[in-house]
Amino acid sequence: MQRMIVVLTVALLIWSFCPVIANSENKKEPLKIGFILVGRGNDMGWNYAHNQGRLFLEKAMAGKVTTTVIENVPESAEVERVIEKLIAQGNKLIFTTSYGYLEPALRAAGRHSDVIVMQCQRSVPPSVKNVGTYDVRQFEPNYAAGIVAGKMTKTNKLGFIGGHPVPLLISSLNSYIIGARSVNPKVVVKAVWLNTWEDAVLEVEATKGLIDSGADVVSSILDSSLTTVKTCNASHVFSIGQSADLSKAAPKSWITGEYFNWGPLYVRMSQSVIDHTWKAANTIYDTKYGYVGLCPCGKIVPLSVRKEAELEMKNIAEGKLKIFKGPMKDRDGNLRIKDGEVLTDADIGAMNWVVSGVEGAVPKQK
Repeated sequence: MQRMIVVLTVALLIWSFCPVIANSENKKEPLKIGFILVGRGNDMGWNYAHNQGRLFLEKAMAGKVTTTVIENVPESAEVERVIEKLIAQGNKLIFTTSYGYLEPALRAAGRHSDVIVMQCQRSVPPSVKNVGTYDVRQFEPNYAAGIVAGKMTKTNKLGFIGGHPVPLLISSLNSYIIGARSVNPKVVVKAVWLNTWEDAVLEVEATKGLIDSGADVVSSILDSSLTTVKTCNASHVFSIGQSADLSKAAPKSWITGEYFNWGPLYVRMSQSVIDHTWKAANTIYDTKYGYVGLCPCGKIVPLSVRKEAELEMKNIAEGKLKIFKGPMKDRDGNLRIKDGEVLTDADIGAMNWVVSGVEGAVPKQK
């Protein structure tokens, strides 16, 4: 009898601890995720958009993930050092968010096969198993922005300020003038390239120079459009921004812009890592996913123009409108897209030519 009591007592003890053991085994540590930004997370531009995506991820996946962000990392070997630091801190998923981060990111990832690196933009060879890329069709909202610019200009001269003449920006510039000329065939756009993503002094000089040349609408693709937009506002010239809605910063000049909505995409990718369904790939998302879009037009834009731009964005999202469809020639008259042909994402991702209507030299990328 006494032996039976002992056996029952031991059994009860084991049973009572089972839930504790099970809970201990089922409890998973949050996935640690690192973000690397080329600029400041509050720049109201490219880096701001990515940082807002990170904050969205933290809130949406509270308890499942923790994040670390490192700002102001130049596009150099410094990226490798930062990645190594994040890995040492236990981060297993790292988002490298600037165009020039790819090469150092690949070198660092090659030393850590258990860490996943997601590079924004560019593409990687299929042989790389722990690095993937993600991008959006940034050129699509620029087409609709071009429609607004083409309708709003009085001088038929548009200005464009680009950071680096990389295919991503060249395709956006082309899409912009194609959209503008679809509603105003007389429009031309003068492009200025700064060969830097951020330099406030150069941005002011470039904006004023374009205004002095007769441009009454100035758009820019830089780390942040804040400086160019404010300069336009002070000069009573229409402005088009990038990455975020800057209408409050320039109520007199803002007509529209492009925004990024990285948060839902970061949730999607992070969950795939947690679920062990992540696979290395070069993925480009079009406008229908909502990760990129056209900012609301400013109050100074007539309702009819807003509706036209919104309709074309809808047509693009539904696949009814293909921007880079032939026949299409470059500025020098060379046939670049044959009749009936539509450029692939790979073709657009390698674009190094500009269409008719673009003025200004396109320097070769070093």
